[in-house]
Amino acid sequence: MNDRITLTGLRVRGHHGVYPAERRDGQDFVLDVTLWLDTRPAARSDDVQDTVHYGELAGRLAEVLTGDPVNLLETLAHRLATACLADPRVEACELTVHKPEAPLAQRFTDVAVTIRRERAR
Repeated sequence: MNDRITLTGLRVRGHHGVYPAERRDGQDFVLDVTLWLDTRPAARSDDVQDTVHYGELAGRLAEVLTGDPVNLLETLAHRLATACLADPRVEACELTVHKPEAPLAQRFTDVAVTIRRERAR
């Protein structure tokens, strides 16, 4: 399927990380996500019920980002992908979790993990 819905730059404060200060103080995480799905039913009906409502998607993803803390971005990305694939219309998702405030001694712009997951056939 080549149809996509993309949500870029969802910024949510979470408490994920390996270090105690990250868990205590929290930091912003930024999420970019693309969903692959068939948008033809929504195009025919012009009804939001026939597609992934991106406002509801943002809410579900924000719940994951503000939810139970994890150590690794890889774990967080997996949880976010699972939330995306919970909608049976979503055939695949690709997402990048950005951690622009990661505790590094060097100057940097961003740290991120990108994953792609497909529905099991």
